[in-house]
Amino acid sequence: MKKKIALVTGGYSGEAEISYKSAITVGNNIDTDKFDYYKIDITPTKWSYITEGGERWAVDRSDFTVTDDTGQKITFDAVLLCIHGTPGEDGKLQGYFDMLNLPYTSCDAATSALTFNKRYTVAVAAFGGINVAKSLHLFKHTPVLVDEILAGLKLPVFVKPNNGGSSLGISKVNVKEELAEALDKAFGVDDQVLVEEFIKGREFTIGVFKSKGHIVTLPITEIVTKKEFFDYEAKYQGLSEEITPALLDASSANAISVAALKAYQLLNCRGVVRIDFILNEADNQPYMLEVNTVPGQSAASIIPQQVKAMGWSLKDFYTAIIEEAT
Repeated sequence: MKKKIALVTGGYSGEAEISYKSAITVGNNIDTDKFDYYKIDITPTKWSYITEGGERWAVDRSDFTVTDDTGQKITFDAVLLCIHGTPGEDGKLQGYFDMLNLPYTSCDAATSALTFNKRYTVAVAAFGGINVAKSLHLFKHTPVLVDEILAGLKLPVFVKPNNGGSSLGISKVNVKEELAEALDKAFGVDDQVLVEEFIKGREFTIGVFKSKGHIVTLPITEIVTKKEFFDYEAKYQGLSEEITPALLDASSANAISVAALKAYQLLNCRGVVRIDFILNEADNQPYMLEVNTVPGQSAASIIPQQVKAMGWSLKDFYTAIIEEAT
């Protein structure tokens, strides 16, 4: 009998738009000879199963089931998470599924909550011996003067919302006069902000996943942006070049892969994650920027590129992800 998989998309944040695009790619590549999948749309106002005909049936949140038009209750064997941002990437849904003893394809609640917070992620990584940039963690309820920030960090700096992804609300600040506006922009997205020193070097990102109990690193991608940095427009509106596999010497490629593997283990990751690095031109060492525990899977996303570069089909990849969770 085929397993029933809930393909969960939507979400409560501005990243929902990307979640829906990811769900299209994933849904088109689920092996329907092995799995029956049901597209579940989670929004702030309603949780619903979207039928092939476009009808919406309510999800019973008490047990995460759906009752069809014949009165039959549909229960799921596992959840394939495609929600970027809250509540699918920050641990909230993971905790809910844990309480229902329902397997899912992402990191657990603790790891998801930790990695959703960029500052806490790099703090744990640094404690584990992974290189990270110097940074400062700010809270909206406790304002800090620009001069105080720059007393501890040197320009240029990146100012970014501490929680969330898709490069929303990020600014690069080159001069002191730009910092206040950048802080306002980031605080408009999140109540916590990370101010991080700029590291000059090439930017890379690498997917890591577990299959049959073994951790696998995907081919590395280099991000070459036409903008000053890899922001939302560069990421999703064609203003960057993504080179997969990256053109790297063997030593640098190995250093990035080893650091990614170490981060995956250190943070107790599950499923597929994408980890971003800067290869610091000063010492030729990789510095970890952040960990994406529900990385984009849309047609414009990097993980599908890396899977194909590895020689796998997306169908085989998502089969491995689902089977690892179940």
